[in-house]
Amino acid sequence: MILLDKNSRETAFKTVMGNYPTGVTVITTVDKDGTPVGLTVNSFASVSLDPTLILWSIDHRVSTLDIFKNAGKFAVHTLASDQGDICSIFASKGVDRFANCKWELSEQGLPIISGAYGVLQCNTHKQVEAGDHTILIGEVIDIQHEDKEPLLYHKRKFGKIPEDFYK
Repeated sequence: MILLDKNSRETAFKTVMGNYPTGVTVITTVDKDGTPVGLTVNSFASVSLDPTLILWSIDHRVSTLDIFKNAGKFAVHTLASDQGDICSIFASKGVDRFANCKWELSEQGLPIISGAYGVLQCNTHKQVEAGDHTILIGEVIDIQHEDKEPLLYHKRKFGKIPEDFYK
């Protein structure tokens, strides 16, 4: 086994993780004034069934970090295969993300983007500092889903599950 220097390790890590296919999520919440905020996230996973918990992580350099850490709630949108544009919008800087998609406030006061494969509305259960990210663990309080194909992300490209996958 060869121990890599920091730069080589970071490059190798990005290569391996970039070649790992994932689903795509957009996480939304509101700031203290009720203004919606959101961002694209692929660091998302289930944690527990009882209680129903999920997690995602946010980079400490993200401008909305404090909003998400202080909001106390958030919505996770697992995007549908036809929502690559939504993923790109919420990954972009300097655009009014919510002006470029259809959305509405839920009964829980969270911005919900229309057309997602699934939406998990969560109360923040716990926060864990981990390196240059904060892991937000949410307790799921509401679930919505539609009969759609999920959006996949691999090597900086979006797509859907290949037709021959289930053969």
